[in-house]
Amino acid sequence: MTEPVAPSEGRGVVHLFCKPAANFDTDAAIGAIEKAQAEDVQVVTVSMLGHKADVAIMAMHPDWWALRSLQSAITRAGLDIVDSFVSLTEISEYAAGVPEEMRNMRLYPDLTNVVGDKPAWCFYPMSKKREGHANWFTLPFEERKELMYEHGTSGRKFKGRILQVITGAAGVDDWEWGVTLFGQNPDDLKEVVYTMRFDEASSVYAEFGTFYTGIAAAPAEVFASL
Repeated sequence: MTEPVAPSEGRGVVHLFCKPAANFDTDAAIGAIEKAQAEDVQVVTVSMLGHKADVAIMAMHPDWWALRSLQSAITRAGLDIVDSFVSLTEISEYAAGVPEEMRNMRLYPDLTNVVGDKPAWCFYPMSKKREGHANWFTLPFEERKELMYEHGTSGRKFKGRILQVITGAAGVDDWEWGVTLFGQNPDDLKEVVYTMRFDEASSVYAEFGTFYTGIAAAPAEVFASL
């Protein structure tokens, strides 16, 4: 058996954005996801809106081989991957010393029941700027920490309406972080992103990539929408 390739703490995360090929097999795709779930891979399926993709599959597991196995299986089922994002769950350096329960929520998030309660879904990558007038990485740590505390305070106003999963991608993908949002209603997604963009950590120092938006649902429902 292949030796696991896993982070020292937390989980690997992959977002796969797909379109069905001519040979797409719904039963094979559902079977691939069910097999992964039986092996403790957390999988969220999303019916996408817009032209960028038709399906998103978000998967989490400590072992990268388990994520690769799922990726191979959905490709064999006839889903062409048109974009992707690889990242790891993490504890921010600005959250050192948080209670153990909060630490575990960030390193080991449980997405098992979130889809039914919060079906509005979006994902976007982001990085911090390295420009002469706005270089995040030359700011003193305490100043960065204060700005992130302000940013977090804005986000906590949406507790109950939004579940946010922030994963780190520095060294494993083109952007530094991935942000996945689950909302009760579509306008919850719009409001939380708009509100938090006024914080200095975002308005001055953040760069955003492509947004992907859709409806999180059970695999059968997602594939039936194609």
